[in-house]
Amino acid sequence: MSYNNTKTTSRFAFGISRNPTAKKAGSNVVTIATRPVDGQQYSVGTTQISMTVKEATALQSFLNESLSDSASVDI
Repeated sequence: MSYNNTKTTSRFAFGISRNPTAKKAGSNVVTIATRPVDGQQYSVGTTQISMTVKEATALQSFLNESLSDSASVDI
């Protein structure tokens, strides 16, 4: 059974595609893409990063650690 999901914000589009029984490369992918925002130079709508679900899990762990209340820093 495969799983696909997307989430869109004003600046980013997130996607995940998983197929736990597939063994070929590219069958379990997480993507983050920028979306064009009028008047914003940092977002051109064509930048995209793709990573494996395993890499995305490592990113999630890093973000959970870094963004937790105990890791907050006064700016």
